[in-house]
Amino acid sequence: MVVVNSPERAAFSTDPPPELDGVLCRALAATSVPVAIIDAQRLVVHWINRAYEQQLGYRLEDAIGLSRELVAEEERGGPASLRMAEAARVGRSTQERVTMRRGDGTTFPCVVRLDPVRDDAGEVRFAVAALQDLTQQLTHEAEQEAVVEMERRERRSVGLIMQVSDMLMEFDDGMGQLREIAALLQRSVVGWAAFYLNDGGLRTADEHHGRPPSGRGSRHGTDYRAEDSLDPRPPAPPDAVQALLDGDADGPVELDLTREYAPASASAWLRRHVDVPADPSTGRHPDAVVVVRVPGRRRTLGVLVVVPRRGEGLSGLEPADATLLELTVRRVGLAVDNARLYGREHHLAETLQRAMLPQQAEVDGLDVWTYYAPNSENVQVGGDWYDVLQIAPEVVGVVIGDVVGHDVEAAATMGQLRSVVRSYTYDITTPGQVLDRVDQLVAGMTIPRSASLVHSTLTRSGEGWRVEWSRAGHLPLIHVRGGRVEQLRDAGGALIGFGGHGRSTGRLDLDPGDVLVYYTDGLIERRDRGLRDGIAALSRVASGVTAHDAAGIGEELLSRLADHPEDDVAVVVVRVPDPRDTLEHDRSPRRRRWSLPSEPASIARARHAVIRTCQAWEMPDASNAELVVSELVANAVLHGYGHVSLQLYDTGDGLRIEVEDGNPAPPIATDGHPGRVGGFGMQIVERLADWGWRQSARGKVVWAKVRPGALPAARTRPE
Repeated sequence: MVVVNSPERAAFSTDPPPELDGVLCRALAATSVPVAIIDAQRLVVHWINRAYEQQLGYRLEDAIGLSRELVAEEERGGPASLRMAEAARVGRSTQERVTMRRGDGTTFPCVVRLDPVRDDAGEVRFAVAALQDLTQQLTHEAEQEAVVEMERRERRSVGLIMQVSDMLMEFDDGMGQLREIAALLQRSVVGWAAFYLNDGGLRTADEHHGRPPSGRGSRHGTDYRAEDSLDPRPPAPPDAVQALLDGDADGPVELDLTREYAPASASAWLRRHVDVPADPSTGRHPDAVVVVRVPGRRRTLGVLVVVPRRGEGLSGLEPADATLLELTVRRVGLAVDNARLYGREHHLAETLQRAMLPQQAEVDGLDVWTYYAPNSENVQVGGDWYDVLQIAPEVVGVVIGDVVGHDVEAAATMGQLRSVVRSYTYDITTPGQVLDRVDQLVAGMTIPRSASLVHSTLTRSGEGWRVEWSRAGHLPLIHVRGGRVEQLRDAGGALIGFGGHGRSTGRLDLDPGDVLVYYTDGLIERRDRGLRDGIAALSRVASGVTAHDAAGIGEELLSRLADHPEDDVAVVVVRVPDPRDTLEHDRSPRRRRWSLPSEPASIARARHAVIRTCQAWEMPDASNAELVVSELVANAVLHGYGHVSLQLYDTGDGLRIEVEDGNPAPPIATDGHPGRVGGFGMQIVERLADWGWRQSARGKVVWAKVRPGALPAARTRPE
């Protein structure tokens, strides 16, 4: 046995092997690497150096003879220990990672390098064990892993927020994007997530129509009376969800799903409506959820409810995930707020604009067709308008104008100008003088937007008509006679409010069959085509029109020129009837369309439109068509959303009606609604017409083909 008490002295109980001379002993003793010499067969310690003493806390005399005691208890007899014993027995070098035990009972990770020492005969009596402490290395690796994990979390958070921002770029106040964001959070951050908006009470993501159950209660929960203290039931916990909705709390709150809350409280409503699926591994539902406030500019817009992946309630929500959820709800709140603010502005402008546009014009002695369509990119708010006025039995006024801009201010300016022009038109029949008066009044009104318009009057003259017009910065009228087109560029002038020097009036006698086309720049102008080229294109199309009625002419112009408009489009087509007109319908693609606001008044407007159209197209017995369009438009107003589009087609053997709204859900024929009137609309349609429906880019189109005077067999077919 080797016994070394210090680097200066080494004693041997037996004659030392030749290779262990004094220099080697002193070198082993002085090295900073913990080294032990062990019995190769029994794995007991024969000698340790000072570094080993310092590392493990054993003195030399205490370490001699130790074996299993030097390894942590949980690793004694483990695979690493067995592999080292086998390697020492057969004289093979090996290296194992083990946990060593210090003299004070603590442990530390290390790598043990075991090398056999052979004598001259080649036998292995001893082995040298060198230790490498891994504590600092593992600490450094843990720090590196923590840094990498932090960077990974940050990249994940940035990527997720970018995805959320992309989803919200086209937010339209629908719940589809919110469901997608909740699904994204569920895939990346939490175990389950759902949004609930606060619209006079919380509502789920799938509630689009009707008033949802209200969870508001009183501002601070239920107002308990003094006698409630006699109730043996425990008092209801505070309404933490209502505190979030009221803005009395900012941070996430925990909602205990196992407790009962005051019946009128938001917490009770949310507890009833939160539908968290069971954990697939355990089969149990969570007992608590985390509720995060969705802030708006001035009020709380709703809440985000989540179930953390690790644990339940606030204790299971990691700080990094809480920060990510906070960033998400702030972006969602801003998007919802912006959508609602924009929606209110749009609804105001849209209502104002639609209220000021006349219905399909019907004047005595002239065939008149009118059309207006706002540009969808501008969300149906614009400054274009038209007016057709029966000034006297023999005098008709036609006005078309365009206010710069697509917002509430543009719609308001349009309304002001329309009222001013109307008021002067009934007093003065010369267009140039009317615009002079309008210039004077507008200059005093300080209208903030510039505008162009054409004012004209048509006066009956024998079998024909005389048109007089004056243009205030507007595009020239198009006059068509026998396939020849003339641009009426006379009587031009500056924009409204900038006249000042007396406006001129142009005059032209119209013969039977002549056509006038009034239009705004949205009909002809494109990014790749200027106004001059657009007017030339309109002239070419107008010269080749084969229709013999104003509606057919207008529809042909739209189909050729307004397939992809980039601005609002307003068109008025006026045709002087010709006694030689034939009654052939196949040469005239007769079609009319209306864009109606989603309000009950549109039902009556649609009925009147069908009656007038059937009269103009000489279709007998319009009562069936009137009833069918009434039911279809009523369904679109009651169950759809967005504007209602009504289109009528003369198919040659009847009338085809198409009604489009923004709700993609199909119509359903029911047997009525229990307890209230109604619910038979589609049964009525089925009785009077062939009908069906199809998806559209905006929602759905419900169509019906009516044969006036007949009652076809009820049947539904897809299109």
